[in-house]
Amino acid sequence: MAEVYADRRSRLRDQCAGAGRAAVLVSRPANVRYLAGGAPPGAALLLGPAEDLLVCPTAPNGDPAEGRLAEELRVEVLADLAADAAVAAAGRAAGTGADTLAVEEHHLTVARHRALGAAAEGLRLADLGLAVEQQRLIKDDEEIACLRIAAEISDQALGELLESILVGRTERHLALELERRLVDHGADGPAFATSVATGPNAGAAGHLPTDRRVEEGDFLSVCLGANYRGYRCALGRTFVIGTSPAAWQVELYDLVFAAQRAGREALAPGAAYSDVDRAARQILDSAGHGEGLAPSTGHGVGLEIEEEPRLSPTAMGKLDACVPVTVEPGVHLPGRGGVRIDDTLVVRPEADGGPELLTITTKELLAL
Repeated sequence: MAEVYADRRSRLRDQCAGAGRAAVLVSRPANVRYLAGGAPPGAALLLGPAEDLLVCPTAPNGDPAEGRLAEELRVEVLADLAADAAVAAAGRAAGTGADTLAVEEHHLTVARHRALGAAAEGLRLADLGLAVEQQRLIKDDEEIACLRIAAEISDQALGELLESILVGRTERHLALELERRLVDHGADGPAFATSVATGPNAGAAGHLPTDRRVEEGDFLSVCLGANYRGYRCALGRTFVIGTSPAAWQVELYDLVFAAQRAGREALAPGAAYSDVDRAARQILDSAGHGEGLAPSTGHGVGLEIEEEPRLSPTAMGKLDACVPVTVEPGVHLPGRGGVRIDDTLVVRPEADGGPELLTITTKELLAL
């Protein structure tokens, strides 16, 4: 893997070559990990014209959750635990022979930007922009393999929960059990805060679990994901508690399922982000649910659970092959509940079988 990280850094360095003899300072944790293989807390990565340096407030401890650092990187551990690694790295940039220091302005406060400028004496600060995030869009085989394992772990955890007795248990209890099962199956931890929503809470986006107990006749919406070697996926499903779903529940579920399927089928290299969103959104909108829909019906995943691209009505750009995304439409009816269905997929050309579905838990409306 060492050559992978070296190649990523080389591509970023080449991209900045137009700014003159530039050094690059990367401070956003996910971007540091992408380029260095690991991201100890507070670390900053300096790409110089001749050498790359990772500056850390504390010594890397080999924690799998932080990743494994590329062996060829030079690492400097600061003597002062309270020191800002990015500011210290900016100070080192002055000795690299560079005349410009490109920084991630979108990740910096005004005060921190000023501190970098003061530390990088004699260098002109330039904005690196979203150069690393754009490089992260298309995943390589190793990254997709990690996402595939994360999805398998998520499917396993959810499948085991569905085999247990659910009635009478609280949303909070079920969420904690799911997160424990993720770790039991090899995850570094949850990809995000697990959401379990029952009854009138079901289908609400980003619902935080409460002490409400599962009751017969409830919709039960679950959204979870595993973090495996830093790569994060999302899986969302909705079920009915009891033996016979009500007619309104079947109707609403079929509607959201049709929207989610339309969004999945729209995924293809060259498809506009907004067109994928429209494929799912128009089905729900035409059924009278447009006003309460989320701003987007999906997004990219990887080292962060929400990455570019955004699948939304105003998003600009087109999909490429090997870009992993979620498709996650949902409808929530206040006071009654609702349905959310969420899959993680990898965009593939039709010649390769079309979008690759990573999360394979059934989307049939199960009565539990």
